[in-house]
Amino acid sequence: MVKRAYLAFGSNIGNGEAHIREAWQALSLVPGVVPKRLSNMYITAPWGYLDQPDFTNACGEVETALSPEALLGVCLGVEAGMGRVRQIKNGPRVIDIDLLLYEGEERNTHELILPHPRMWERAFVLEPLMDLCDHGKLFSFDVAAALAALKHESDNGMKA
Repeated sequence: MVKRAYLAFGSNIGNGEAHIREAWQALSLVPGVVPKRLSNMYITAPWGYLDQPDFTNACGEVETALSPEALLGVCLGVEAGMGRVRQIKNGPRVIDIDLLLYEGEERNTHELILPHPRMWERAFVLEPLMDLCDHGKLFSFDVAAALAALKHESDNGMKA
């Protein structure tokens, strides 16, 4: 059965946009994965570890016959194939691909949590994800409301 899934992409080593497009293209070579739509690219400040260049971020919609775990494995394989090395938590990376949402599926295992547990805290994920939303929603998730709440929270924090 073919399902829709949503991925987040980030890069801040070299040409981030080119790396995201390369990862997107690599996904199209995987049997059982059909990339459908890629969001606009967004330049964002680093999150977590701050002593690094800005990131290029995007989100993409794929159709897949793979299980969520297999799709995550594909994403990790694309990262490795593009030279991703994990040295510093939230540190610089040539490419990062996170599985955000998978149609009709939830997980809470050591390997995979769906929906992605921190996506609701990150404007750099929600902004590009909005590009892929119909009426601000994906499945039963109100992405527009989450982004508005996050922006409101941020605005309130800046005024304090």
